[in-house]
Amino acid sequence: MKWLNYLALGTSIGIAVIAAYFSVLGLATIFAGAYLSVVVMASVLEFGKLVTAAYIHLLWDKLNYQKWYLVTSVIVLMLITSLGIFGFLSKANIDQTLQGDSFSLEMSIIEKRISGEEGKLKRLETRLEGLDTIIATAQPKDRNYIDRRQKEERGLIAEDMDGIIDQVVAYNEELMPLKREQLKQEGEIGPIKYIAEVIYGQEESVKYLDNAVRWVIFALIFVFDPLAVLLLISSVGLIARKKEEEKPVINETRYVIQVPKKGGLESLKNK
Repeated sequence: MKWLNYLALGTSIGIAVIAAYFSVLGLATIFAGAYLSVVVMASVLEFGKLVTAAYIHLLWDKLNYQKWYLVTSVIVLMLITSLGIFGFLSKANIDQTLQGDSFSLEMSIIEKRISGEEGKLKRLETRLEGLDTIIATAQPKDRNYIDRRQKEERGLIAEDMDGIIDQVVAYNEELMPLKREQLKQEGEIGPIKYIAEVIYGQEESVKYLDNAVRWVIFALIFVFDPLAVLLLISSVGLIARKKEEEKPVINETRYVIQVPKKGGLESLKNK
């Protein structure tokens, strides 16, 4: 079982390093005005938290009142680590949401432009229908004359319609990559949607999607850093206890020589 203790120690260090990475970046994001300073401070505090936790566990019986301050410090630092992880994961979710909103905004602008061009096309088609109606209601002998008079106007309308159609095609080509990215993003947030449906129901899931994300983040931070600290102190304590048990036992034999009170050494010499 010795290898298991060292495996637990390595695992705890790995979890602690990843938690520290998330926490440091999260705190640096919260205090972006002093990014580098916050990174240095948070990194040192994360290392000090682990050392303090192991120190308290190994030397609990030898510490006096200061052990209560050290315990409080470790708990506060664990809360700070959890806060940093929450900030990091929240920022990642917000960035994803903003990216989706950006795609939606760009798509909305392009769709409005397409709608405007389609309105122009509709008006030109109405104008052509009007020209056709004029010819249809005219006297047969006047139709050729009217057709010749409309030829130039019909040519201009045809050119305008061709230009509008080309513009609509160009807008649709701009729209397709945005739609693909939006579908891709919807696929990425699909698991969160399912979680929201489980918690709030299918009808209310869209409304409470952000709440579902927060619940997932809370679940992660509840087990992330506490697991690292508890696994660290447990593995360190077991390794220290194992080494203590493996120390050779030295048996000491003591002999007691009793000297008679009367006569002292002289009585012993006479014997």
